[in-house]
Amino acid sequence: MNEVLQFFNEVKVELTKVVWPKFDEWVGSTVIVLVLVAAFALYLYFVDSALALLVHRIFEYYSI
Repeated sequence: MNEVLQFFNEVKVELTKVVWPKFDEWVGSTVIVLVLVAAFALYLYFVDSALALLVHRIFEYYSI
């Protein structure tokens, strides 16, 4: 039990050393992440659609 209390005391000490981002930095980083996720999702959607169309045309050509 003593080890568990020591662990949580050490965690508390380490958390006091953390430099937390300011609100503006946090918002800016969040916006960048959301924009990049949306862009990557659109890219994957278009690549998937193009490949699906290609496969469909190949199957249609060979009457499979």
